Amino acid sequence: MSEEKKEKVSRIPSLIREAVEEDLRTGRFTYVRTRLPPEPNGYLHIGHVKAFLIDYFTAEEFGGELYLRFDDTNPSKEDTEYVEAIKEDAAWLGIKWVEETHASDYFDLLYEWAVKLVKMGLAYVDDQSQEEISAGRGTLPKGTKWSETEPNIKPGVESPYRNRSVEENLDLLERMKNGEFPEGSRVLRAKIDMSHPNILMRDPVMYRIMHVPHHRTGDKWHIYPTYDWAHGQNDAMQGITHSLCSDEYRIHRPLYEWFIEKLGVFPSRQIEFSRLNLTYALMSKRKLRKLVEEGVVRGWDDPRLTTLRGLRRRGVTPEAIVEFVTSVGETRNDSWVDMAQFEAVIRDDLNRRALRRLAVLRPLKLVIDNYPEDQVEEVEALNNPEDPSAGTRKVPFSKVLYIEQDDFRETPLPKYYRLYPGNEVRLRYAYIVKCTHVVKDEAGNVVEVHCTYDPATRGGEAPDGRKIKATIHWVSARHALPAEVRLYDRLFTVERPDEADLETIINPDSLEVIENAWIEPSLTNAQVGDKFQFERLGYFCVDPDSTPEKLVFNRTVTLKDTWSKIEKKLGASS
Repeated sequence: MSEEKKEKVSRIPSLIREAVEEDLRTGRFTYVRTRLPPEPNGYLHIGHVKAFLIDYFTAEEFGGELYLRFDDTNPSKEDTEYVEAIKEDAAWLGIKWVEETHASDYFDLLYEWAVKLVKMGLAYVDDQSQEEISAGRGTLPKGTKWSETEPNIKPGVESPYRNRSVEENLDLLERMKNGEFPEGSRVLRAKIDMSHPNILMRDPVMYRIMHVPHHRTGDKWHIYPTYDWAHGQNDAMQGITHSLCSDEYRIHRPLYEWFIEKLGVFPSRQIEFSRLNLTYALMSKRKLRKLVEEGVVRGWDDPRLTTLRGLRRRGVTPEAIVEFVTSVGETRNDSWVDMAQFEAVIRDDLNRRALRRLAVLRPLKLVIDNYPEDQVEEVEALNNPEDPSAGTRKVPFSKVLYIEQDDFRETPLPKYYRLYPGNEVRLRYAYIVKCTHVVKDEAGNVVEVHCTYDPATRGGEAPDGRKIKATIHWVSARHALPAEVRLYDRLFTVERPDEADLETIINPDSLEVIENAWIEPSLTNAQVGDKFQFERLGYFCVDPDSTPEKLVFNRTVTLKDTWSKIEKKLGASS
C-alpha cells in the first residue's frame, strides 16, 4: 500500500474501514456507494462535517461513489435556499459527489412500497391522535435511555385500528394521499411488535398527513414519509451499500433492517460512529434558527457561530476543518472535544499560510523626536517566516507612528519589558527607540509618547550588542489606512449550549468592534476572504462588509499570549 493510500485510509474510523473491508471480502457487496443525506432545513454546522467527511472518504478510499441526497420529507421546514447553501458548503470543504438526488425523487416508488406492506398485512392506517399513539407505545422513566436489548418496563398498547382489513387500509391510504382528511387525523403505521424492547419497533409511523406544498413537488402530495420510512428505502432504491450514521441512529438500525427484510429489497447496511461534540458549539438547527430569527446574531454566517458559513466568514479554512475533524479520532462514548483544540488546529493552519502584516488596533501616537521631519524610509518585512517563498515587502517608516496602547506603561509592572520612560524597545523591522517623555490630555491620559531612535540600529539590531528585551509593532501615521476590526469571543457562557436555555447563556461580550484601527498600506488591495496574521495580535480575515474606503477584518483566532497570563496573574487591569 502506498504512503498516499495509508494517509487516506487513516481518515476513516477503523470500525467503518474494517466493516467495509469485510463486506467486500465476503462478497456481501461488490462495490462501495455512500450518501450524504442532509435535511434542507438549515445551514451546515461543524457537527455535520464529521458525517459528511466519513461518507466522502469511505467512498474515496474504496474507489466507490458518493451520492448527495437531500432528505426533503418535511416541506414545512425546507427550502431551496438551504439546498443551494448545503451544496456550496460541501463543495467548499472539498467534497465531491457523482449524483445529486432528493428523497422527493422517490416519493412515487416509496408510496408503492408502502402499499406493498399494506397488502402484506404489515402496515395499517391508524386514526389515533399523535398523543394517543405516543402514549400507547409506552415510555421509560425519566433519564433512562432506550437500547436494543433493554427490556421495556411496560409493553405498549395496540391501536384499536391495528387489525383493519387490507382493503380498508388501502382505501384509507389512497384517500389520505389525495388530501381527503385533515392534518393529524390519520397516519400509516408499520405493524411490527407493540411489546418490542426497542420503542422504535412499536408500530412506527410511516406517513403523516400534511397539507403543505413541497418546494419540489408542489401540491401533488398530502402525505409525507417519516425519516425512518424514507431513509432506509431511499438507500435501497439507490443501491447504497453503507449507510453511515452518527451514534444516535443506533437504535433505529433494527427498524432500518426490518423494512429492508420485509420488502426484500437491496440490503443496504447501516453502520454507526460517534458524534462530534464540540464545547461552546451549538449543534441544534432549531436553536440556531432561533438565534438568527431573533437577531441575537447577524445571520447564519455570523462569525460567532460554528456553521460552515460562520467559520468561513471568520477566516477558518476548509483544510483546517478537515484536519481537525479527521484528527479527533473515533470513540464509542459520548465524548467531548474542547474548542481550544479546534482553535489550535486553526492557528497552526493559518501560521503556515497567512501573510504577515502590521496593524494597530488601539492606537497611541509615538513621536521620534530626533527623526527628520519629512523623511520616509522603506523597511523590509517578511511576508511569512514559515514560508521562505513568500518573500518580503516594503513598509513605510516615518517620524510619527502608531503603536498599541498596551505596549506602553507610564509605570510598568514587574517583568514588563515594553515601552516606558527610560526604556528601550525594538520597533519591528526598523530601529531601536528609547522613551524620553509623554504628553497628556487635560484628564491626565497619555496621548503621545516621545522617544529618540538610534540610527545605527536599522533592522532592529544594536551594533554594540546591547540586549533589547522587547519588540513591538507599529504603523506609519502618514501612510496607514483606516480599518474596522471585529474581535470575537465565544458566543455562549457554558460548554454545552444545546443543553441550556439560550436566553441565559449568551455572552454579552462576544463581539467587540474597533472602528478606528490602522493597518499598513500594503493591505490596500486586500480582497474579501484574504487571511493575514497581524503581527503580535492574531489571525484576521477580510469581511464582506468591507468598502473601498475602509476594510473590515474579523479576528479568526488569537496568537498565544504569555504576557496576558502574566498580567492576569499580577492582577493588573488591561
